[in-house]
Order: sequence, then structure tokens, then C-alpha cells
Amino acid sequence: MVHADQQGVPVDPATALPTEAEVLAQLDRIRFSTEFDAPERARQFLAYVVGETIAGRADRIKAYSIATEVFGRDSSFDAQTDPAVRIEAARIRRALERYYLVEGHNDPLIINMPKGAYVPTFERRIKVHTEPDPGLFVSVRRNSPFGSSRQPWAWVAIAALAFALGSLAANALLRSITPAESEDMAGFRPNIPKLAVMPFEDLTGTPHSAMITRGFTDEVVDKIARFKEIIVVSREKLDGSPDQADAPAYALEGRVRLDGEKLRLAIRLVQRSDGSVVWANNYDESLATHKIIALQEKAAAAVATAVAQPYGVVFQANAVRFTRSVPDDWEAYACTLAYYGYRSNLSPLTHSSVQECLQQATRQFPNYATAWALLSMTYIDELRFQYRLERSSPISLEHAVAAAARAVELDSQDVRALQAEMLTLFFRGEVDAALAVGARAFAINPNDTELAGEYGFRRALSGQWRSGCELVSQTVERNPGPVGYFEAALAICSYIESDYVAAERWARLADLRANPIYRVILLAILGKLGKEEQAKEEQNWLETNVPGFLENIRKEIALRIRRPEDQQHFIEGLREAGVTIPEGGA
Repeated sequence: MVHADQQGVPVDPATALPTEAEVLAQLDRIRFSTEFDAPERARQFLAYVVGETIAGRADRIKAYSIATEVFGRDSSFDAQTDPAVRIEAARIRRALERYYLVEGHNDPLIINMPKGAYVPTFERRIKVHTEPDPGLFVSVRRNSPFGSSRQPWAWVAIAALAFALGSLAANALLRSITPAESEDMAGFRPNIPKLAVMPFEDLTGTPHSAMITRGFTDEVVDKIARFKEIIVVSREKLDGSPDQADAPAYALEGRVRLDGEKLRLAIRLVQRSDGSVVWANNYDESLATHKIIALQEKAAAAVATAVAQPYGVVFQANAVRFTRSVPDDWEAYACTLAYYGYRSNLSPLTHSSVQECLQQATRQFPNYATAWALLSMTYIDELRFQYRLERSSPISLEHAVAAAARAVELDSQDVRALQAEMLTLFFRGEVDAALAVGARAFAINPNDTELAGEYGFRRALSGQWRSGCELVSQTVERNPGPVGYFEAALAICSYIESDYVAAERWARLADLRANPIYRVILLAILGKLGKEEQAKEEQNWLETNVPGFLENIRKEIALRIRRPEDQQHFIEGLREAGVTIPEGGA
């Protein structure tokens, strides 16, 4: 049935803008669902921002108004120094992701709170019928009368992929490769996403705007090409059918418009098989306040980060696709996606299957640098997080060193390879060398937030707390995927500053409950806050699940936190939590 809008124009109800009644009904479904895993304050927060938005007061939604009107804070609240609103907003985003993944997967309306903002967006979701998945739902992303749609939460599919691979690996996800076959394939690399960056369109039509437009295209190509987990394809490769095997699956299109001193770059990612728009965004800048080259670099960096980084829109699109089925020729790349799914919760349950998948990938494609780098980092995790203790032949640090060295040998410009090398050096105690490698990787691609966050964390733990923690904080703000690992890092940053309340907020937000180091961090924080009962629960968990870990805690702390005074500060918290730690050196 087709309805008409207020002007009498026919409107398909499947794509019509959501009404106020529909939004409020969807809000009630969410708030009263047991699958919306958020405290009462978060539910009030969501109700407040939805109510303000549909009332036409979205411009009033700020951290200050939320803190004073929802949290009951007084007028002295300062969002720059108090992260309470930011933390609660992140909790709401995660609760919404869980709700729509579980109970709300068939709901007709999606309420989202884009990262970096508190104004919610509302999207219809219609059922579409396709050959691979006749039950697939997609959102119809139209301009809402209440707000605009921004970052999706499809990274949840990446986490789901990690769990799927856990089952598939047990059933030989990747077929066994004989040494002879491996040698035959040594010159080949696996399928990884290919992206064609089209020449951007100049909508202004002046020599000046034409020059700026060409510069934008070149800068975007340069920035995306630094991400080695994606291939930038020249326009010549687009000749022929988009269905050919080696053709890029995606095309990036841009339009540049100049209006006086204002410049707008409109960008969109298109799936070439059907012309559907996977993602779109606008970047507005002022020519009065930026030099042209700096402006081009800034916007191009934002585009590259959004599109090409782990958890970016290309990764998200493929993760959704691979949760349904993994084509044989994409299995090795699917392993890299599964690694990032494992990163979402650092669970030992997914660690082993992801590691085995990457081991198979490196056997099948011995020249795949990224797989070697990620494999090295799973070895590091196995050691530092005390995973797979049942092994008859335990993994050693040298396994991680060898895999990282192989990755760097294959591609010395791959920042994931350099990230793995940095970690192996750090855990060998060669801190200066580790930071030098991290600095080199960061110079190659400062727009890779996974690398930037890990490099920042290593700097912080080495004693450069202020600059290191700032990089970690930027990662939490810019990374579109799960950032629990980096939120735990910010908990340590706050702890070292003796801000134990903020430290607990970050730790609770990280919520890496299956990870023993996370439990140790929370245990020290609870000790400083005098929360004895909660601290006892954490200590009991560690003694049950990682027996003997606390007995060597001095060594574990010294392995990570390099300055003796910082080590002692952390040990104080554990002692105040009731952990018995003998005096003496690390």
C-alpha cells in the first residue's frame, strides 16, 4: 500500500521518514528489553536525547545539558575533565548494538547514537531478498527530520565472525596444505579487498577548484595506499565487467564544491556489483583558516581512516558478508577479519581458533605479511594473557619474534608488521628499540588508529604517560570498532594520575571480563578505592581461572610497566585490595 505525504506526494511506507510515534514506540521496546544491557541512568540518558531530538531541540544536546539534566550534576560540570557523559554514551552504544544483534534484529526501526555525538539517529529497516541470504535486513538511510545517520555498528559482525571461525576451524576451515602446494603458491597472495578511487568531480568549474579537486584525489589515494590490508586499484583496472574476478569490489567517489571561502568534500563508497552506496559522508572546511595542502591532507586522512582501517567501512561490509559464508578464495583474508573480532573481547575462547586460522593462512600463503603479523600478536597474547596453558609444547616469545620478523621481511612498510615487531621488542625488554620501531610505523601511517593506540600505550607504559595516553585517547575517539583494549589502557593512565574514580569508569567501560590482565587492573583500582568486597571477587576469579598468576605478579607488572616508581604505585593498589605481595625487586 502506498501512502501520500502532507503535499500529496506518494510515499512508500517502507522508506518513509519515521514518525514521532514510531520513534517513541521503538524507544520503549529498547528501554524495557532485558537485552538492552544498560543501567537505569543510561536508559534515562537515551530517553532524554531521543525526546529532545524529536522535539526539535537536537542542538541543545551537549555533554553539559546531559550531565545537569539527566545526571543531576551542578553547574560546575566540565566535560573536558569529567568523562562521565562520554563513558555512559559509549555504554549506550554497546547496549544498542547488543539489543539489535539479539532481540531487535527484526525491529523495523533502528535508533543509533553515532560515535562522537550524542544526538541519536533513526533509520527504517526493510527486508530485502537476495540469493545468498533471503532473510537479510538492511537499513534505509534517509535524512531524518530529527537527525542524520553516521557510523553504523557493523563491527559486531566482525566479532561474530571470530566466533563463527571458532566452529569452522574445528571442521578444517582451511584445507590442509602440503609443503609442495605451499611452495607452488609462494608467489601468490590471498584475495584482499580492492578499492578503485575514482577521479573526484569538480562541481565549481574554475581553474582554482579543479586544482584543489585533483589534489584531493591524489591525497586520498596516497593515504589509503598506506593501509596494507586493502589494495588501491588504478582507474585502468575498471575496464571490462565489474564481475570479473580481479576487479575491485568497491569504488570511492568524491565531489568537491567551493562556495566563497567554504569547501565541501562529499564522499561515498559504492559497491560496484549493484551500485549501492555502502557509506557516505561530507567534510566541510574553511579556506580562510587552512592552507590548501593542509586542508587536503586533513580531509584525505579522515576519509582513509573511515574507509580503510581495521573496523572501517570496507572491513565492516566484508565482515557482514563472511558471517554468512566464506568463499574458498577469501578464507585467508577472513582469518584477518576474525583476528579483529577476537580483539573485541580478548577472549581465550576465540584466541585459539583465530590463531590456528592464521597459522593455516601463513602456510597457504607464505608471502602474506599481514597474516604473519597478526599471528605474531596472537603468540604475544598467549604469553602475556596466560592463554592455552594446557599446551604440551608451550609457545615461546621466539615464536612471536620469528613471525614478526617474517612479516617485516615481506613488507617493511606494513604498519601491522611493524606493530608486531614493536610488541616483540617491548616484551623482550628492548624498550627503546620498540619505541623506535613504533615511531617509524606511526610516521608511515598516522591514520591507522590500531597502530597509533598500541604505540601510544607502549610509550605510556615506558614512562611517557602524557603523550602516550593522549594517543590512546585519540584512538578511542577515532576508532569505529570495539575499543575495550584501549579503554583498559586509559584506566591505567587514570590510575597512574591517581584519579581512581576515572580509572574505574574506564575499566568498567572496557569490560574485558575474560582477560586476566583486565582483572588485575580492576583489582588494583578497587584496592585504591577501598572496595574490598568487589576486589575479593576479582581476586577469586584470578585464583580460580589463572592459578599462580598473582604469585608472580611483580614479574608480570615489571614486564609491562617499565619505571620502578610506577610499578610500586600499581603494587600498592593490589596490596590495598588484599593481595599478598612480598617485598623485593621485580
